[in-house]
Amino acid sequence: MGLRHYKPTSPGRRGASVSDFAEITDPKKRPERSLVVRLTRTGGRNNQGKITSRHRGGGHRRLYRLIDFRRVRDNEPAEVISIEYDPNRSARIALVQYADGEKRYILAPEGLVAGATVESGEECEPNIGNCMPLAKVPLGTTVHNVELRPGRGGQMCRSAGTSAVLNAREGRWAQLTLPSGEVRRVPSQCRATIGEVGNSEHDAVVLGKAGRRRWMGRRPHVRGTAMNPVAHPMGGGEGRNSGGRHPCSPTGKLAKGGHTRKRKKASSKAIIRRRKSRRYGYVKV
Repeated sequence: MGLRHYKPTSPGRRGASVSDFAEITDPKKRPERSLVVRLTRTGGRNNQGKITSRHRGGGHRRLYRLIDFRRVRDNEPAEVISIEYDPNRSARIALVQYADGEKRYILAPEGLVAGATVESGEECEPNIGNCMPLAKVPLGTTVHNVELRPGRGGQMCRSAGTSAVLNAREGRWAQLTLPSGEVRRVPSQCRATIGEVGNSEHDAVVLGKAGRRRWMGRRPHVRGTAMNPVAHPMGGGEGRNSGGRHPCSPTGKLAKGGHTRKRKKASSKAIIRRRKSRRYGYVKV
């Protein structure tokens, strides 16, 4: 797993990089037909046709791979058939097959290869790719695809190169340190997968040109200071202005240091230590 650089034959090629896809088992293999569905494109618009997410639209067609985030087939070993590319996420995915012939996609952790065996349940060993309750995971273990509620499926640490560390257990709670530095407690019956999500060099890829961003379905981003006053709070002014106020969105929401989390959110009581902000230290809500 690494990066590949091309010769600088054009300004877009110079400095750009791509993944070498060394961990992919068969680059020409099509996704499992029974585990893909078509994606409905919205272009960032709601059911009224109004834009609710800016800078969305276009991009290459994709088929969505159905990922098994729950891993509820306990005590049934599954063989890893292949490691595949998924255009819908930064992580790689692994196609596994159970003894009865059923196939499922799971997130591919670092070090998982074709031919390996993965398992889930309370009695399985804490090996790479195995899914088990946090109550059975040894302390200090690196985990990913962590549930917030038992049986709901993994919701945390699912992107490339991310993982959490199981620090402690007390009663029916388990304490985790997340990639952001936040320390959070979750029920110890929640499941997590052993290991770190693969493709850790994903954030080091340099796109090199605007076209690659368009292929991903991202449209151009216009600065607020370049707009008219009617279109943005930071627009207008004679000549080039730095804005005259703190950076914000078109609706006035602060872009740096503005708190967007609800103060009375029920899950706030599960946060032991908040993530550390680069500008203001530990975030307070």
